Amino acid sequence: MNAPPVVEWTEADEARSARWRSENGAPPPRRIMIADDRMKADAAYKLACEGTALLWRGDFHNARQLLTALTRRIDRRPRKTLPDDPAQAFHQHRAAQNQRARILGMLLIPLDATHAVPLHRAPDVRAACAQAYGPPPADAPAQPGPHRTASVVSLRELLGLIGAYEWRKKGVEIPALGGDRIHPHYGVFSPARGEYVDLVAAAPLPAQDLAFDIGTGTGVLASVLARRGVRRVVATDQDPRALACARENTERLGVAGQVTVVEADLFPEGRAPLVVCNPPWVPAKPTTPIEYAVYDPGSRMLRGFLNGLAEHLTPGGEGWLILSDLAEHLGLRPRSELTAAFASAGLEVVDRLDVTPRHPRARDTSDPLHVARAAEVTSLWRLTATH
Repeated sequence: MNAPPVVEWTEADEARSARWRSENGAPPPRRIMIADDRMKADAAYKLACEGTALLWRGDFHNARQLLTALTRRIDRRPRKTLPDDPAQAFHQHRAAQNQRARILGMLLIPLDATHAVPLHRAPDVRAACAQAYGPPPADAPAQPGPHRTASVVSLRELLGLIGAYEWRKKGVEIPALGGDRIHPHYGVFSPARGEYVDLVAAAPLPAQDLAFDIGTGTGVLASVLARRGVRRVVATDQDPRALACARENTERLGVAGQVTVVEADLFPEGRAPLVVCNPPWVPAKPTTPIEYAVYDPGSRMLRGFLNGLAEHLTPGGEGWLILSDLAEHLGLRPRSELTAAFASAGLEVVDRLDVTPRHPRARDTSDPLHVARAAEVTSLWRLTATH
């Protein structure tokens, strides 16, 4: 295994270092300045734009206020006019978002060996960090004092950890599960957009003895199938967090006796009369590990599912592909490319169920990609093998 990345800085005329934590894969900053409550927002913004990170040693609440001030300064900058070409507009928008994230990620927070924040008025983040990073060593000593730094993380990421921890505790209500909740783990795609789940709940089942759920994530689709009466569901994923999340959710929902969660790249062994897959919807390159839940570079997962589907279906079985057409409206994948992929994989379309999005971004006219989002339709394609 590779050694964890290390961040280095000078403080009180001493060279110091700590583990660098970045769930989005950002490299450790090369330049770090110590900052505290005396730091002005304009100075902090200038330093962050120039690539200098600020390791905070002041009051935690003041650090949050500074992050808010940095956000306002970024958002006040005039936006570049997006090109008329949808694909170019999408890539330009993503580049702007990445630059925004880089600047806001320059405000850093120390963590001690127990995952606690050794700053005045800091919240207790140990449980949230443990869910994302794993528990600290059992013999990790408490390290009181403002300069006891075992690891460093951006404040923006730390706030995301806190939010994810609360979201996991609260859960996401799923109407297709009778209002029961799915509890997403950190780094596992949340089923907050429930319309695709409703499609799986509504499509006619070709059989009830066995189904495969490819890329199960939180286990929500496997749980819906089990609640619909499918006697055995094999749910696959490659991400350890997703595997743990799916197992926990199926146990919580009382369907663990029907759902087997296994580690696999796409398909498990064997064939089934129903194979379900909800791949990432946008064929673009992720810039962070977490973005693999949204972006499917080169349509790898989509094509892998389609090309392997026929050999994993029992005679007369169906594959359900749940896919948004957002990529089509963004000019990233035409409909003809998708239907050609069906044909080349030896598949034909039996039926298609459609639903329009209900999430707020579809109605947000200030979103630079509003036109595409407003036109989006999510479909469940019912596919069968042609031979």
